[in-house]
Amino acid sequence: QVQLVESGGGLVQAGGSLRLSCTASGTFFRANAMAWYRQAPGKQRELVASITSGGPTNYADSVKGRFTISRDNSKNTAYLQMKSLKPEDTAVYYCNVDIKLTWYSAENDYWGQGTQVTVSS
Repeated sequence: QVQLVESGGGLVQAGGSLRLSCTASGTFFRANAMAWYRQAPGKQRELVASITSGGPTNYADSVKGRFTISRDNSKNTAYLQMKSLKPEDTAVYYCNVDIKLTWYSAENDYWGQGTQVTVSS
């Protein structure tokens, strides 16, 4: 069974930094694309950043230049380095990973439990 475990959320003042981590554990063949989403109260969940297994990244316009997504394939871990945080970045952040359980299976979509990020003004 695959599990995604997130860590690194918390309370920070505007202008501060946080780093989120997401580790996929269990028995599987490969973790492909890894991504971070966020959901603020009363709003839809939105893509923040994604990274393929080969390294290309994609960012929401609202976080470009402030957030950096990276991954360590040897640890099946994705990171989200967040700098120059703003109150509008306050949300629950979710990790999402596309995982192939075996070499011949299709990808399955997995979600973490979410970690709260609160940015005070």
